[in-house]
Amino acid sequence: MTATRNILLAILLALAAWQAVVLLTGVPPFILPGPLRVAKAFAANAPLIAEHAMVTLTEVCLGLILGATLGMATALHLATSPAARALLRPILVFSQAIPVFALAPLLTLWLGYGLWSKVAMAVLIIYFPVTSAFFDGLMRTPQGWLDMAQTMGASQRSILMRVRVPAALPSLGSGLRLAAVYAPIGAVIGEWVGSSRGLGYLMLLANGRSKTDLMFASLITLGCMSVLFFLAVNLLTRRLDFKAEA
Repeated sequence: MTATRNILLAILLALAAWQAVVLLTGVPPFILPGPLRVAKAFAANAPLIAEHAMVTLTEVCLGLILGATLGMATALHLATSPAARALLRPILVFSQAIPVFALAPLLTLWLGYGLWSKVAMAVLIIYFPVTSAFFDGLMRTPQGWLDMAQTMGASQRSILMRVRVPAALPSLGSGLRLAAVYAPIGAVIGEWVGSSRGLGYLMLLANGRSKTDLMFASLITLGCMSVLFFLAVNLLTRRLDFKAEA
C-alpha cells in the first residue's frame, strides 16, 4: 500500500512540475503541450492509439518470446560445448560492437515493412542480454553442488537440467528483466525506420503534422506498456527465483 501511494505521489509531482514549466515559460503547445492538453488528445484519439498500440504489443510479445528462447538455447549450448565457447562466444561479443539501430534499415530491406522486421529488431536487442546473463549463471554453479551430483553418479545431462539450470534461474531472471525493458525499444526503432502501423509510426505521423499532444500521448502509452511488461516479467522471474531457492 505504501509503495502504491509513493508511486502515485511521484506521478502527481511529475505532472505538476510539467504543468508548472508550461505555465511559467509560456512555451507554445506545438513545442511542449501541457498534461491537460495531452490528456485531451489521448481521449480524442483513444481508438487510434489503441489500434497502433496493439500492433506494437504484438511485435514486442513475439520479440520477447523468440529472443528469450533463442538466448536461453544459445546459453545452454555455450555452457555444454567448449568448442562453441571457443568459436561462437567471440562472435557474439564482436556483434555487440555493431550498433543494433544501424541494422534496422537492413532488416526492413530484407524482411519488408511488415511485422517481422520489427520483431527481428526486438530479438536482436534482447538476445545478447538473455544469453549473457543465463550463460554466466550456468557457469557459476557452486562447485560443491557439482561434486555432490557427480558423487551420486548423475549424468552430465542430469547435472545440467537438475543442478546447473536451477542454480542459474536468478541470473536468467536478470536477463529477462532487461529484455522486458529493451524489447519495446527495438520494436519502435523498427517502426521509425519503415512502417505504416504501430506507436512508433504514430509518433512520427503526429510529429510531421505538428500534433505534439498526440505524439506525447503515444509516447506515454508506450511508456506505460513498457512498465507493464517489466512488471509481468518481474513477477515471472520472482517465481523462478523462488523455485531456485526451493
